Amino acid sequence: MRSDPVTTQVIRYRMESIADEMGFTLVRTSRSTVIKEIEDISCAVFDRRGRTIAQGHHAPMLLTGFEFTMAALLERVKDWEEGDVVLSNDPYLGGQHLTDLQTFSPVFYKGKLSGFVGNIAHHSDVGGSAPGTVTGGLTEIYQEGLRLPMVKLYRAGAEAPDIFGILRANIRVPDKTLGDLRAQAAAGFVGVRRLKETLERYGPAVVEAATEELMAHSEKRIRAALRDIPDGTYSGEDFVDDDGISEAAIRICVNVRKKGDGATVDFTGSSPQVVGNLNCPIATAHAAVYYALIAVLDPHVPPNSGCYRPFKVVAEPGLVMNPRPPAAVQARTNTSQKISEATLRALALALPHRVTAGSHGNIMTNAFAGWYAGTHKRFVCIDIQGGGAGARPTKDGCDGQDSHLARFMNTPTEAQELEYPLRVERYEFIPDTGGAGKYRGALALRRDIRVLSDMSFSRYADRQKFPPFGVLGGMNGACGETRINGKKAKAKGIDRLKAGDVVSLLTPGAGGYGKPSERDPEAVRRDVRDGKVTREAAKRDYGVDA
Repeated sequence: MRSDPVTTQVIRYRMESIADEMGFTLVRTSRSTVIKEIEDISCAVFDRRGRTIAQGHHAPMLLTGFEFTMAALLERVKDWEEGDVVLSNDPYLGGQHLTDLQTFSPVFYKGKLSGFVGNIAHHSDVGGSAPGTVTGGLTEIYQEGLRLPMVKLYRAGAEAPDIFGILRANIRVPDKTLGDLRAQAAAGFVGVRRLKETLERYGPAVVEAATEELMAHSEKRIRAALRDIPDGTYSGEDFVDDDGISEAAIRICVNVRKKGDGATVDFTGSSPQVVGNLNCPIATAHAAVYYALIAVLDPHVPPNSGCYRPFKVVAEPGLVMNPRPPAAVQARTNTSQKISEATLRALALALPHRVTAGSHGNIMTNAFAGWYAGTHKRFVCIDIQGGGAGARPTKDGCDGQDSHLARFMNTPTEAQELEYPLRVERYEFIPDTGGAGKYRGALALRRDIRVLSDMSFSRYADRQKFPPFGVLGGMNGACGETRINGKKAKAKGIDRLKAGDVVSLLTPGAGGYGKPSERDPEAVRRDVRDGKVTREAAKRDYGVDA
């Protein structure tokens, strides 16, 4: 059976709206700022074979992890019932890192298993040796928290008290985490209801035909875009500063071998897995590569399993982007960022007019943790900082936003101060941090936070040694920095703070696009007037008196 084009498009947008509605439900009903403010989530709808039909408009970094997890899920779970919710966070079963908890719910229609819905959310804490598992220097996954390889969180619509009991006993902020898990389950139940309504309205045969058409259409579009690129091998590299234990840089090498209407991406030349927790699970590596490829080749293609068929990703076991267990992986976000950046750098050799310059390319993740004054109640505040976005072929980069791969939201100062003993004393752009070019790289951010009680401050940041790259003559952007009371601190680690101490988070900027000499002098003067570029930098980098 085939689906006509109009019905196919209607079902496409209906599926995407289901994923988006799940996301809205999750954000509105969650408790932790990392979900309800930063929106570190993703939601998707799957067919009965576990293939992605539609993905919500959330974090691209979480794109294809679902594909790996669904394969493991279908292999391991056979006894599905209406109302079940399966929970997993195992990075070696398609997960991301332990604080990213994934939930999946089956969709039955007239007694037959017809599909699944799923979501993923970053939690404030899942136990482990450091609050929020946010720190450098962890060497085994066992130090990172509670690992859950496919367990039923809900059975036939009822909470599983044994699993909830285990979670409560192992987590520093159980009310937050359990509340967020219930929000994930609620989002899944919304998705189940909406997918059933779709099956009721159009019938399973029409829905299945439409999804097959959508996947074939997405595959066709990606293959058409690939045919426009000359055959050959395009290589790009980037570096993670270090693994939080040694000072050695971690090399990320991406080789795009394009032939006809397909491409193989391999990581030959990349560093082996490291002792620290910068290792990147293979599911995240795939997501980083697919994001960059699709964004350059056809950014408006419907995101489903068909998009991935033209690509093959090869990563030998034991590389930093395909580590062997029990390697620690919590800070994998900073490695995945470099995978995307290196992929874009490779594609710049073939399609420079379609690629941005280097972005801030890191996830500056921080955890402030302690006890509320006069209580026996703990807090863990997870915060993620934005930075500079790379200059584009026709425009400057966007100042002070999260990286394109993660696309997280800003944590409002008011929300942070209302919930935690923290005071944000400075939140501003940093002049001269965007690489000069015909189009300027975007500015970095500075956020100064005074702690109002004794607490721990843990973090993993990067891009403090290797700057964001420029394209076609554009200059590199500025590196970032972490400071405690004005003194430079390690990018990855944990410190004890006293009430009154100030943490300064300076994120990296972004690279410029094209030669600075080609920039409109009036645009340079406007940047000087706006405080984005100093007069000294205008003269030095652009030769413009302002």
